[in-house]
Amino acid sequence: MGGSGFRIGSVRGIPIRVDISFLLVLPFLAFGFARAFRQAAALASVPPEMMQGRPFVWGLAVALALFASVLLHELAHALYARHKGGKVEGITLMMIGGATHLTEPPRGARQEAVMALVGPLVSILLGLIFWVIHLAVAPASFNLRFAFFYLGSLNLILGAFNLLPAFPMDGGRILRSLLVPRFGPVPATNIAARVGKVFAILFAIWGFATFNMLQLLVAFFVYTGAEAETRAMMVRALLGGLLIRDVMTDQVALISEDDSVERAVERMVSERLESLIVMREGRPAGVVTLDAIKGLPPAARPVTPVRGLMAATDPLAPDDEAVTALQMLRDLPQLPVVEDGQVVGAVTRDEMVRRLKLSELQSTRRSRAAWVREQQHARPTG
Repeated sequence: MGGSGFRIGSVRGIPIRVDISFLLVLPFLAFGFARAFRQAAALASVPPEMMQGRPFVWGLAVALALFASVLLHELAHALYARHKGGKVEGITLMMIGGATHLTEPPRGARQEAVMALVGPLVSILLGLIFWVIHLAVAPASFNLRFAFFYLGSLNLILGAFNLLPAFPMDGGRILRSLLVPRFGPVPATNIAARVGKVFAILFAIWGFATFNMLQLLVAFFVYTGAEAETRAMMVRALLGGLLIRDVMTDQVALISEDDSVERAVERMVSERLESLIVMREGRPAGVVTLDAIKGLPPAARPVTPVRGLMAATDPLAPDDEAVTALQMLRDLPQLPVVEDGQVVGAVTRDEMVRRLKLSELQSTRRSRAAWVREQQHARPTG
């Protein structure tokens, strides 16, 4: 799980990271909550002058508590996904909320819908719990009454906001999963993304009209998030059902980690290759690329072993899903495929791109055929 930020811990083996954008926005959120301090106190039926502590301190505490609630929201997504057979890479807390990173989502549109729904349900449940606690502690403490009222309200807003049918928010994912049975995964993703962009434009108009910078930030991230999620889900949809054995080639170029870089250069030139799979004790240990070799001075190539330039990577298995190779192929032109301890092939970036283009072309052909059939059925008879 890339990106700028740092890890703060894990829950049931799921890594939790904080993006640097979270730290940048935290003081602004605290300031915003502090500005709304008196209005929030009045809504909670708490006289502001009876509150202990400065408004900014309250704002900071509420902002941190809100992000803790967002973490619980994302954990609901992650734990449900893993329970249903999905693979969770981790959770990241960011500027405007959180994101659960899945390397493999649960199978089926229904499971996708439920996975998207559990997050907002947890937020709404938290909101109701905090609201009940706020009523229970009302006679005991103005501070506690205010704190639980504020957290309850924010969690209810968080849950309701995420249920908007705006991709990439949870409501958009639910919308997409409901559209898949009728339209198929690719058209459903496109429709959900368009709806998300419409909401983003509406958020932006509202932000400009009210001079609300936070609203403009939300609009920006919803729009760009819709773009990014569309690309990611399109890829998953287009490669759905394909295994590594379906996209791999059995033409594999191997080189020992003890061979010199000069030897690798000779192999690449004579065999017209841009990378070689590096072997260590009969097993693949990594990949050495043309770009890595170009950074080494020619005089050093005869005395430098290949292992000094190779990029370490884990091998794939023939029965792995093809989509699992995409993240790894971002930085490497090929990956080794191993079965029963032997290298049986390789998956190349070029082949994956070719498969994606062909799958996209095939999906548009199916969509066109479905549209023609629909028009024929709609045509009046007699």
